[in-house]
Amino acid sequence: MSSNALYTDLSGYYDLMCSDINYQQQSASIHRLHQFLGNNGKQHLDLACGTGPHVRHFIDLGYQCRGLDINQPMLDMAMRRCPEAQFNLQDMTAFYLEQSVDLITCFLYSIHYSAGIERLKSCIASVHRALNDGGIFCFNSVDKHRIDNRLSIKHFAEFEGHHFAFESGWHYSGQGENQSLNLSIAKSHQPFTQQADVDADADTSAHQTELWQDQHTMVATSFAELQALLAPYFEVHIFEHDYEKIVPWDLSSGNALFVCVKI
Repeated sequence: MSSNALYTDLSGYYDLMCSDINYQQQSASIHRLHQFLGNNGKQHLDLACGTGPHVRHFIDLGYQCRGLDINQPMLDMAMRRCPEAQFNLQDMTAFYLEQSVDLITCFLYSIHYSAGIERLKSCIASVHRALNDGGIFCFNSVDKHRIDNRLSIKHFAEFEGHHFAFESGWHYSGQGENQSLNLSIAKSHQPFTQQADVDADADTSAHQTELWQDQHTMVATSFAELQALLAPYFEVHIFEHDYEKIVPWDLSSGNALFVCVKI
C-alpha cells in the first residue's frame, strides 16, 4: 500500500484502530499543562487532528477549536463529530491561520509526520507564527536512539460482525533522519487470540482474514536534537509520557511529552 493508504482507503477504521486510546485523559492532561504553563487562553488548534476525538474533548473543556489535517475523509468525519469547530485541509509543515491561537496540540506522535528535518523546522516555525504570546505547543515524541525495533503494540476490536487486530511498531536503522512506523490491520470473521500472531503467513483461507500493511516514513530525531530545533522559538519543558500525572522526564525513557511556551 502507499504511504497513506491505511489512513485514506481505510479511514472508516481509523477510530477503531485507535479505540484503546484515552482521548479524554490526554486532552484533560494538556488542559492542565496549559493552565500551569500557558496563557490560559481558549483558542485551540489540533494539528493532524484525524477524525477529531481530541477536538471534541477540548470543546467540552470550553475551548474554541480548530483542526488541521491533510486527509479530507478524516476531516469529513471530524466535522460530523465536532460541528462547532473549524477544520482546514492543510499540511502541518507549512500552515497558516488568519487568527492566532493560545494552544496548539499534536497528539499520537504525529509531529513525526514532518518527514525530514527541514520540514520539521518548517512545522515548528509555522506553529510559532500561529501562537499568541505565552501560548504553548504540546506534542509527544519518540527518541530515535531509544527505539527497539523488536517491539510492537497490538490490540483487538470488534466492529459490524468482524474481528480486527491492529499492530504498530517503530523502526529506526540507526542512522539518518528517517524512521518508519509500521502498521497492519487484520480483519477476520473469527476472533483473533491474544497469543496468535497475525501476519502475512497466516492461514487466510481457514480464517477468512484480510490483511493490510503499511509503512510510514517519518522524521527521526533525538530529544536533544529536537530541543535544539525548538530552542530559538520556545521555552521547552519535557515531561514523562504519562497523562495521569505531571512528572519531569527521567532522562532515560524513549517517549516524552514536550510542552513548549512561546518566547
